Amino acid sequence: MARARGTADSGSGSTAGQRVGSFVKEIIVVVVGAIIVSSLLRAFVGQMFIIPSGSMENTLRIGDRVVVQKITDFHRGDVVVFADPGGWMGDSAPEERSPIGQFFEFVGVLPDTSTEHLIKRVIGMPGDTVVCCDSKGRITVNDQPLDERSYLYSEENIRVDPSDIRFRVVVPAGRIFVMGDHRDASADSRCHLSDLSRDQAAGMVAFVPIDLVVGRAFAVATPLEHAHFLDTPKTFAQVPPPSKPAPSRAVIKPKGVTC
Repeated sequence: MARARGTADSGSGSTAGQRVGSFVKEIIVVVVGAIIVSSLLRAFVGQMFIIPSGSMENTLRIGDRVVVQKITDFHRGDVVVFADPGGWMGDSAPEERSPIGQFFEFVGVLPDTSTEHLIKRVIGMPGDTVVCCDSKGRITVNDQPLDERSYLYSEENIRVDPSDIRFRVVVPAGRIFVMGDHRDASADSRCHLSDLSRDQAAGMVAFVPIDLVVGRAFAVATPLEHAHFLDTPKTFAQVPPPSKPAPSRAVIKPKGVTC
């Protein structure tokens, strides 16, 4: 009798061990699967970034977590994240994270803290003629004035001017012209129209190559009190297409334009 009970107990213990082992295997499979899915989503669908500066205020604030989608194309007026096209970032140092934090950032669980990326609003697409400014102080794109009052930075009912830098540019093929919403605090395309480069004509680094664009920012996820979707301002729907094909090199007037 005692031997029989011992045999039964041994079999029960073996079954419990198998169940624990099976449960652990299932957990490992779920975790690995989640990491793979998250990594694929980050690579091909969407990614989160932290806003490090005030160049896009009040649309985006310092510390906002912005979700960027990589599926659909972007257009004039959209807010996009892009890799530094050449010297825009200077020598700024990225935020340091622990190895665990770097891993979760890599798979997309945590937002990207890299300072190698910037976020601005697309003002001009390839072939567009962007001018500052008309007789009323408005930016024009292909001779169409932009009504930017809905997104330009304002404080205590005082709104920044569209630009205090005068210029006329034609955006070259395969590139875009971008500006921040807080024009007085944004070192955007306007500030690089005279930059020199070893492998490009003067001022070309002011125009962001389309293949450096990560994607269109479509929502602020956190903090919750500032969470909202980022729509394309209606004024850009009135901009006509360029009248001529985009040139291979940018047209920049006058020479020496900078911030």
